Amino acid sequence: QVQLVESGGGLVQPGGSLRLSCAASTSSFSLSAMRWYRRAPGKQYELVATITDGGNTNYADSVKGRFTISRDNVKNTVYLQMNSLKPEDTAVYYCNTPARASFGSWGQGTQVTVSS
Repeated sequence: QVQLVESGGGLVQPGGSLRLSCAASTSSFSLSAMRWYRRAPGKQYELVATITDGGNTNYADSVKGRFTISRDNVKNTVYLQMNSLKPEDTAVYYCNTPARASFGSWGQGTQVTVSS
């Protein structure tokens, strides 16, 4: 069973940038679409960005033009470049496959806090 480990979160001022990473434990990662989700306190999981196995991308309207999802199938890693961060981007960010998310299987996530 694939394991996903997120990293790269932290505290950043509004307007700043962060790059999140998600390392997968198996090479079968390259065959799956990958997604970044986030969950703010007291809220449901929100889908932020998707990248297919072929590299096509899709974004939530709230992050379009500011966030970029990418993947490196050699390193079994997916990234989320986040620019022009806003306080409302504050959340725990998770990477996942669509299947694992539908089953309710999540990793530990990485905390992103946008505050002055």
